[in-house]
Amino acid sequence: MSSQELVTLNVGGKIFTTRLSTIKQFPASRLARMLDGKDQEFKMVGSQIFVDRDGVLFSFILDFLRTHQLLLPTDFSDYLRLQREALFYELDSLVDLLNQHILEPRPAFLEVHFLNRNMQAFFRVFGSCSKTIEMLTGRITVFIEQPAAPTWSSNSFPPQMTLLPLPPQRPSYHDLVFYCGSDSTTDNQIGVRYVSIKPDNRKLANGTNVLGLLIDILLKEGFHLVSTRTVSSEDKSECYSFERIKPLEVLTMNSTPKLEAEQSQKKK
Repeated sequence: MSSQELVTLNVGGKIFTTRLSTIKQFPASRLARMLDGKDQEFKMVGSQIFVDRDGVLFSFILDFLRTHQLLLPTDFSDYLRLQREALFYELDSLVDLLNQHILEPRPAFLEVHFLNRNMQAFFRVFGSCSKTIEMLTGRITVFIEQPAAPTWSSNSFPPQMTLLPLPPQRPSYHDLVFYCGSDSTTDNQIGVRYVSIKPDNRKLANGTNVLGLLIDILLKEGFHLVSTRTVSSEDKSECYSFERIKPLEVLTMNSTPKLEAEQSQKKK
């Protein structure tokens, strides 16, 4: 391979050497046009072309030019800055792929705190994504036993009970709380508090059954049980941690550089 087939770039102090054919992969891009010497952003300094841009991010751009794929580290977070660099180099295909990354949902974390005490089971659900909490709030209904309104013809004892539906409490956008089991009314009568979680229509008063149903719902929603731990053995307090994350995928451009160039010419 002759030296005329190679080009050396100094991008923000980082040196990259690659084939000329790699730089010219996208004829309509600013990178492909940099060799004509008309763009003031690309200056020839000795045998290198100097570009006053981010050299670390350019390594991902060069990898994209070589493979036509966007594969980033799992802990990568500079999507907007990388997109800004792709816009500078006028790499429309890379901009489109980054849009897919930026718009995809971030990993969601959720914890279920379960406390079983004195014939009552208390639940607190905390989630990093408020939309998940909103979804659960719409599915969970708490039913409270209340004496039915007396009628002139009703002399039954004990009085008949009706179920009053209530939503779970929302202390904040990121959590909800509710409980089931024995429930004391204002008249010191012992009632029962039930919980129903859609699409299951059962009204459950046993905390262990409600916990099992809640976990089953979360698993069906794409969450994975990450860990369980006992917070307090005396109070029978437990914590279940869940995570929902989209699997890593390699994003590949749909159109070829040649087709992209033809489309760019038609627009002009």
